Amino acid sequence: MAHLNVEDPGLGSRTMRKVSLRIFPIVGLLYVFNYMDRSNISYAQLGMQHELGITTATFGAVAAIFFLAYVVLEIPSNMMMKKVGARLWLARIAISWGLVTVVTGFVETITHLYIARIALGIAEAGLFPGLLLYLTFWYRGRERGRAIAALALAQPIAMVLGSMTGGWILDHVDWLDLSGWRWVFILQGAPAVLIGIATLLWLPDKPSEARFLAPDEREWLKTSIDKEYADSGAKKETARDQLRAMKNRKVLYLGVANFFAACGLYGFSFFLPKIVQQLDPGYSATNIGLLGTIPFLVGAVGMLVLARTSDRTGERRFHVVGLMLLAALGLFGAIVFRHDPVPAMVSLSLVAIGVLGYMAPYWALVAQVLSREQTAVGLAGINSIAALGGFVSPYLIGLFATEDDVTVGLYFPIGCLVVCAVMLAVLKVPRERTADGLPAERTPAKV
Repeated sequence: MAHLNVEDPGLGSRTMRKVSLRIFPIVGLLYVFNYMDRSNISYAQLGMQHELGITTATFGAVAAIFFLAYVVLEIPSNMMMKKVGARLWLARIAISWGLVTVVTGFVETITHLYIARIALGIAEAGLFPGLLLYLTFWYRGRERGRAIAALALAQPIAMVLGSMTGGWILDHVDWLDLSGWRWVFILQGAPAVLIGIATLLWLPDKPSEARFLAPDEREWLKTSIDKEYADSGAKKETARDQLRAMKNRKVLYLGVANFFAACGLYGFSFFLPKIVQQLDPGYSATNIGLLGTIPFLVGAVGMLVLARTSDRTGERRFHVVGLMLLAALGLFGAIVFRHDPVPAMVSLSLVAIGVLGYMAPYWALVAQVLSREQTAVGLAGINSIAALGGFVSPYLIGLFATEDDVTVGLYFPIGCLVVCAVMLAVLKVPRERTADGLPAERTPAKV
């Protein structure tokens, strides 16, 4: 083969365009339905609270218990994905969580619901860090922030779709004498099985196996990504090499910071329907669902804008600090205006901008810290620590909240968001610029 010019802009843009068109439809759908199926209980509980006798405190515990097995299995899942391949492992995750979600529609007791949520955590474990790892196979550092932002965009899309369809299903679907909340699980879980099958048939494992690319495009992509890691002395890693990432103090520090961010995110997303319902007890489930889409639509726009500015300037730290403080301010506004719909929705929209806009610059920052051999475990480890926030926050909010006022529990995630902001504010990240003005790749962060 003739000498390949990795700096050829025409070859590079053509290759990346093909990559995005091929992998992102599947990757995006995986994360959309993943997030929808873990959080659809927030709308289903509006119906099941009467049929199964679920209190606000019980709902907090049910929402939280999902994360117990999820946390434990994140790292093993990513290690297994590197061993068996992304296509097979991501398909397994999707098919299994889809089936568990459908089965959740047939639970008869609170005990059954607890078991179903634990099973869902086992099934879903590893999906998000697996997708992050998968993106590192296909995107160079300079493109990774936007790629992560595109993936993260699936989260507000999931919440918009979940809100619109969840509320509507509750009010209008009672087929086969099954309650609407059961159909929320069945109808939102079934597509994941189909997406899992599509993943198995459609998604390539890595660039060297991408038959949709021409030979020179495959070689360009592989060479470009390998070049970024050349100076790190990367070698064929063993399981011990990968697990060494969890001894990296930067990984632990960023994971703890992300734990506090996750307390804000999950406290907000799981209890948003209850907060909206509290604005006016006369709202129907459909109205709650429609109003619940507003913060996520605003947050999606904010996410895209902030990801672009973060990539263009190369600045990550102050983006995430500012967004955490914005989310904390929004939650405080939701408490103050808990009976005033317009300012309350403005406040909730600020929360969405903060917790969703945070994701792209944060994960782009993390990608700069990890060496190649530690990426699989590092990403999963950080996400595992953060997932503990998904357990702690809903549980404590449900414990502190009353049946009449769920916002009493929001002081806890407010404090967590402020702690996250402080931790990231003192994180020293030297910024270097290349000659063309782009951020230098793989600049080590200092704690």
